[in-house]
Amino acid sequence: MQNEHTIIRAVYAAKNDSEKADDLIRDYIPFIRAEASRCMSKACTEQDDEFSIAMIAFHEAILGYERGRGAFLSYAAILIRSRIIDYQRKESRHRGNLSLYTAGGADERTTILDEVADERDPFAESDNLDATKQEIEELSYVMSEFGICFSDVAENSPKQLRTLEACAMAIRYAVENEQLLDQLLKTRKLPLAQLVRGSGVERKTLERHRKYLLAMLLIQTNGYEIIRGHLRHVLNRKGEMRV
Repeated sequence: MQNEHTIIRAVYAAKNDSEKADDLIRDYIPFIRAEASRCMSKACTEQDDEFSIAMIAFHEAILGYERGRGAFLSYAAILIRSRIIDYQRKESRHRGNLSLYTAGGADERTTILDEVADERDPFAESDNLDATKQEIEELSYVMSEFGICFSDVAENSPKQLRTLEACAMAIRYAVENEQLLDQLLKTRKLPLAQLVRGSGVERKTLERHRKYLLAMLLIQTNGYEIIRGHLRHVLNRKGEMRV
């Protein structure tokens, strides 16, 4: 397991250790509440049934997760929403109330939930901000151990598209060869020689943007799934690069 991201290691450690499972659930309560809020018309609180269901679903995700399922948080989010949707369907039948799953879209084939699924949820966004803040604080601490900070990364980021794409090639090579990421964490030094040989990018290009590369590789190796998802969304939207 030494090649896995931190969160994956934590998940596997929690599978057979209830205390570690409790710790992991506690660490991700903002994420759990945010996912529950997406399925509700108000902010999810600890008094809501949906919150308890989401907590149970997150633990179910821990027990059922395997590396082949992709990112853990994405898997957990799907499971949380699935369990809450099942609960809400049962509740709507019992109460006889209008259901979000009643056909009511423009073509009478989509449900009300389908119509509103893409709308922004300020309550979920608030809880997501808490989870994101937690990741940023952790990343800031880890970066400081490598002698860099966010302002260093901003100043050291590639300014030209060609250079950005070259750095992306080196990052992708490192992600596909996890021993390089392990070496980075162990030595706290960028494995420049291996990156040059493996990616074909000129050494002077990588040296010039060392701090930027360090930060991007740290994001890729330490379970910062929210930050990685945001970066992919922003960069893919701009068409600048794919990591």
